[in-house]
Amino acid sequence: MTETAVYAAGGVVWRMVDGKLRVLLIHRTRYRDVTLPKGKVDPGEMLAETAVREIFEETGIRVALGMPVGVSRYRLPSKRTKIVHYWSAEATEAAIRASAFVPNKEIAAIEWVTAKKARSRLSYPVDLEILEHFLQLVDEGVLRTFPIIVLRHAKALGREEWDGEDAARPLAPRGKKQANSIVGPLLAFGARKIVSSPAVRCMKTVTPLAAALGRKVEKSSLISQDAWEEGESDARTIIGQRVRGRKAAVLCSHGPVLPDILSELALATGTLRGSYLGSASALEPGAFSVAHLSVENPGSGIVAIETHIPKV
Repeated sequence: MTETAVYAAGGVVWRMVDGKLRVLLIHRTRYRDVTLPKGKVDPGEMLAETAVREIFEETGIRVALGMPVGVSRYRLPSKRTKIVHYWSAEATEAAIRASAFVPNKEIAAIEWVTAKKARSRLSYPVDLEILEHFLQLVDEGVLRTFPIIVLRHAKALGREEWDGEDAARPLAPRGKKQANSIVGPLLAFGARKIVSSPAVRCMKTVTPLAAALGRKVEKSSLISQDAWEEGESDARTIIGQRVRGRKAAVLCSHGPVLPDILSELALATGTLRGSYLGSASALEPGAFSVAHLSVENPGSGIVAIETHIPKV
């Protein structure tokens, strides 16, 4: 991120009505325009949690993010550049029923429309470009997706600072802050299942997320660094289980193991391997890559992959 830019995030919120696609538009009170739900990043937020928060604040609908659908850039009256990241986001019937939206000083109305009507009603070309990118993915048969989230453990104490077994090495103070800071972004992608190396630094990284979900962490030595160093790791088994499950999952492991995990994910989904796998696996402590797969046909390959880095 650059200092001069204003960052924001939002989504193309969608639902199916009688088998037909509907997209959610918002009518803003002050500007008397029609746009996609979005808003500026709050201090300390990562973009994904901004998108989910802003969608909820503007529409009353709680969503989990799907695949990224583009980034818009435009000049503000202040001459600063505004950069807005968008994701697709399905609004479930339960979430819609739970919405407490009422017209307010910021949003006058929300409206579910067909793609054709959305094209004609959006006030700004930059929003239309995002919509068209989303609709292109829909035309390609990719609408519902689920994420496999590959997470590197947060910052741990250095080996030189620890006298015990490596697997028992704890998080550093910065690592503890990172573990808390990534809870919101991971929840934004609908994280539910958590699988972790049994190493303390991995388990402590996902403990805040598990607490937020009220779920237990599944320990697996198959993605531990000890097993990897001994040639006994088995990322293929873990990846196979998660792809077959077709549910959002977080896999927390170690830097040296991550390339194997991403490689097995590509193989399990019939994805052509390339340099993007190296980038997605070369994670800083506490960072994670989100691989989006088609719910209907995960074997069609990784639809999109994105990396998120904690601000701590």
